[in-house]
Amino acid sequence: MVKSIMDVLPKFQITYLGDTARLPYGNRSLEAVHSFTLQGVDFLFKEGCTLVILACNTASAEALRKIQQEYLPIHHPDKRVLGIIRPLVEEAARATKNNRIGIMATRGTVFSGAYVRELYSQNPEIQVFQNPSPLLIPLIEEGWMKRQETKKIIKYYLRPLTVKNIDTLILGCTHFQMIHSLIRGMVGNRCNVLNSGNIIAQSFVKYLERHTEIEKSLLRGKDHKFLVTDITQSFQDNANRYLGRSIHLEKIRLLDLRD
Repeated sequence: MVKSIMDVLPKFQITYLGDTARLPYGNRSLEAVHSFTLQGVDFLFKEGCTLVILACNTASAEALRKIQQEYLPIHHPDKRVLGIIRPLVEEAARATKNNRIGIMATRGTVFSGAYVRELYSQNPEIQVFQNPSPLLIPLIEEGWMKRQETKKIIKYYLRPLTVKNIDTLILGCTHFQMIHSLIRGMVGNRCNVLNSGNIIAQSFVKYLERHTEIEKSLLRGKDHKFLVTDITQSFQDNANRYLGRSIHLEKIRLLDLRD
């Protein structure tokens, strides 16, 4: 998603924060996800960011609403936090022809029911079929996207969805965008695998067009920052590969807001 936003909105300076020390969030409790997400948001605000996009589906599903409704009005009424579920849901609802939509995501995102609720709000006739796919995240983190073992696991997770005759598939985990082409090749023309990065980037463009006061507050320039809570060689390699260039990762520490 970061690359898509950088491509679509090249004039803005981006600060990326990856909580690599505590990934994945999808297997965490609701309390932990909310706490970790709030720590990240607060850190980015202190770095001077006025708008934060939660690129994690689990954080968007389990922490976004509480942060928007309880934290921002009291502590940062002039700042914004956006999620990524709504743009994907709106596109899926427009794209489906038979109202049968599949979702591959983490356990946390699936069990939250966030995608189901949002899709039903778009169209009560939509049928949603979900499958938690937790093994894919560590494989992607290790750079095993093209290994035969990974392809077998992808097929294993896809089958319960494709047998339901879905015609639209949402990749409900940011990591899964890195295997988008693999999944698209496996399902073929019978199913539209949404490109989440492009969809979210275009939705962000429209948001800034509607909220010019936020657009004016964003920093300009190409002095992007890439912050992480732990640096591993596999993450560095994946980041370089995905962004198409060598980047500098800076290690930071997130503090509990009670400290």
